[in-house]
Amino acid sequence: MRAPISVIIPTLNAVDTLPDCLAALMEGLDSGLIRELIVSDGGSTDATGATALAWGAEVIHGAASRGGQLQRGCAVAKADWLMVVHADTKLSPGWARIVAAHLGTTKAGWFKLAFDQGGVPGNLVAGWANLRSRFGLPYGDQGLILPRMLYEGAGGYKDQPLMEDVALARALKGQLVGLPVYAVTSPAKYQSQGWMRRGGRNLWTLGRYFFGTSPEVLAQSYRRGR
Repeated sequence: MRAPISVIIPTLNAVDTLPDCLAALMEGLDSGLIRELIVSDGGSTDATGATALAWGAEVIHGAASRGGQLQRGCAVAKADWLMVVHADTKLSPGWARIVAAHLGTTKAGWFKLAFDQGGVPGNLVAGWANLRSRFGLPYGDQGLILPRMLYEGAGGYKDQPLMEDVALARALKGQLVGLPVYAVTSPAKYQSQGWMRRGGRNLWTLGRYFFGTSPEVLAQSYRRGR
């Protein structure tokens, strides 16, 4: 019997974080859950691709658009379940047992956000993210696992540079459940930009998206604000 899960990881110059992400996934390989690791790269100029290959992942290449990268990765995946994890995220120990139990359902599962050494600000941001997710809006940095049939029925990831995770979550309304696994994410972006500043920008960007601003315009504004 073939392993049930294809893992898709979007990357762009992720050589510093990808090894820890992949190391955390090894318990899924050891337990027979993971059929393949797919790294969907968006044009890295560092050793991301070579690192992924060294860990036994398949690497596919394309334009640097997270939605497009995830779309391409899911398109080549062969397993019945798809699990998306960002390159700067590590799943907490014991995740494989919990995910294995979830495979007996037909729903999509999201993981609880936590920050590596985020302190009080990180706990507050993660707490808000996990509360938001309970109302059906998990972000991509929390990870996602779902049956291929559900993914395809929801229309899959859109080839857009921003908010691809929100678009899919909205399409999966009523089919999302939280799993007691932590997606431990690097706080580097928040620390470099300021916890309140980045959190506020994220909320502002989400609001503009809900009111109809295109992902392309949002991505341009987001890049200017870095």
